[in-house]
Amino acid sequence: MCYLRFDKTQMTNLQDSLFKELLITNESGAYCSTTLVGCNIRKYHGLLVVPVPNLDDENHVLLSSLDETVIQHGAEFNLGLHKYQGENYSPKGHKYIVSFEWDKVPTWIYRIGGVLLKKEIVYRTDRFRLFVRYTLLEAHSDTTLRLKPFLAFRSVRQWTHENGAANTGYTPVKNGIKMCMYEGYPDLYMQTTAKSEFHYEPNWYRGMDYPKERERGYDATEDLLVPGYFEMPIKKGESIIFTASLKEKDPKMYAPIMEAEIESLDRRDSFYHCLVNAAHQFHVQKENEEYILAGYPWFKCRARDTFISLPGLTLSIGEVDRFERYMKTAAKGLREFMNKEPMTVAIYEMEQPDTLLWAMWCIQQYGKYVGRAKCYEMYGDLLKEMLDFIWSGKHTNLFVHDNGLLYSNGRDRAVTWMNSTAGGRPIVPRSGYIVEFNALWYNALKFSEQLLGEIGGETNMVSAKKCGEMAELVGQSFKNTFLNEHGYLLDYVDGQMMDWSVRPNQLFAIALDFSPLDVRQRKGVLDICTKELVTPKGIRSLSPKSGGYNPMYIGQQTQRDYAYHQGTAWPWLTGFYLEAYLRVYKMSGVNYIERQLIGFEEELFYHCVGTIPELFDGNPRFSGRGAISFAMNVSGILRAIRLLEKYKIED
Repeated sequence: MCYLRFDKTQMTNLQDSLFKELLITNESGAYCSTTLVGCNIRKYHGLLVVPVPNLDDENHVLLSSLDETVIQHGAEFNLGLHKYQGENYSPKGHKYIVSFEWDKVPTWIYRIGGVLLKKEIVYRTDRFRLFVRYTLLEAHSDTTLRLKPFLAFRSVRQWTHENGAANTGYTPVKNGIKMCMYEGYPDLYMQTTAKSEFHYEPNWYRGMDYPKERERGYDATEDLLVPGYFEMPIKKGESIIFTASLKEKDPKMYAPIMEAEIESLDRRDSFYHCLVNAAHQFHVQKENEEYILAGYPWFKCRARDTFISLPGLTLSIGEVDRFERYMKTAAKGLREFMNKEPMTVAIYEMEQPDTLLWAMWCIQQYGKYVGRAKCYEMYGDLLKEMLDFIWSGKHTNLFVHDNGLLYSNGRDRAVTWMNSTAGGRPIVPRSGYIVEFNALWYNALKFSEQLLGEIGGETNMVSAKKCGEMAELVGQSFKNTFLNEHGYLLDYVDGQMMDWSVRPNQLFAIALDFSPLDVRQRKGVLDICTKELVTPKGIRSLSPKSGGYNPMYIGQQTQRDYAYHQGTAWPWLTGFYLEAYLRVYKMSGVNYIERQLIGFEEELFYHCVGTIPELFDGNPRFSGRGAISFAMNVSGILRAIRLLEKYKIED
């Protein structure tokens, strides 16, 4: 039986199925996303959502949805589903769904009386081209298929409403039409493999309602243009493909192209393989540069996210070549930043003070996978450049103090991954000596000492000795500064200001390969985190016992911002927590870790199927929130799975 499968009972229950989403991406930055019942509930949803570089750096919804109608003996059965204002749904095509499965491609089976219709969706990996294939499995009389496209032609961050500026005209092409509603947009080609008749009846469908936007405190309605509909006969056993794309092609080519695309896809037949597929979805290629998108549907490529995600999305699934391709782009961006050159790569937030620290950790993970000799060959020069950049005080907001610790000013601007803001100022103003910055700094110094010492050579040995001496100073200062009498670590220290909140950032000091703490101290930190921060869906960003605890990520934007890092649970931190747990408890911790990972498997069947959302509420029911798919989370769980397997093999 298919792993990702939902039966008729699940699909026809809108209270459940309406909020199960799907995501298909391609390497060009485009995507297809909607719900399993085909009803859009976000402004980010659409069947053909593509970047339009000449307008901006956002994605744009061209084809919002596609309604199918089966006609027999003059009776029409509409398989579409739309939500309108006032909890009105029309039509209610979900009642015809028999099953939904996703092995290689999303597949629906509809039953209308004696008609059994199969629908499959495929996205071309390297093109802006969507395929929707309909196969008539059963029919006892003549059957007609009608396809009605709903068009938006807008940014994913905006709405469209009925207006006189929209160009509702069309131009015939082979087995279809092309349209462009507004100047600056590309032409949208809609074609079918079977000869179809297009009936031109332009109408605006008003009051489309998107409950996820209302839930997030935004406007939630828009109007969509339906230019008309395609109609064609379909015979039992016949397959007809509808395509939406930015370029015209001979319809005869679509069937073999679609089959080749399906053949190239991996199966989603297990928890692990779903995560591998999710990992591949974050891959974007632009102008011969390869990037990791931070998440879908609204994130872009961000530096910190890239380096935290990179090992899990590549090395943990055995894809060394992909790591090196991503790193080639990222290294170019790092050097441009350090040399104060104009950025030519599309990676945001390279200037954040912990970016270099996470980049060095990322290189360390590569060295553990391929060996330190190969690591030095690939990234030794980059590592030394980053160390020198920090040591020389060239970063505008990262300073090495006399005690060896790194200092960063975060009072007026968010400088860590806890980056939510209100009124332009950080909600969690972490500033001064920040605990994970200095844990990463100590780890980077010890790793550099190890790597350069092993490679040898006069210059490397001098640098290794310098790193070792600095690490010794940092290690002692770290304990003096962060370790408190209650056995856990302060979150940050800035002069007389000490943050006693129990936060997960202290986990990095015990999860990284090199820790400034001894075994007893590491166990104390781990025990506190286990008692106060661990949930079935990730690690809380703040203990319930600390002031300001706000675990429910709901309501309007401001309300959600204040909860974002004040108690919500983050799955990506689970990877580091489990790494710390194994370092302290060794093999005796394996069963506990397996139980923790099982809690994430059920999430593949909620929210966006087959992947992990951005965050979860910190209190029961631990509901998934935020972006529907988040790179750091998928990476963190893949790292945990690989770490667990490694321990089992060693045992």
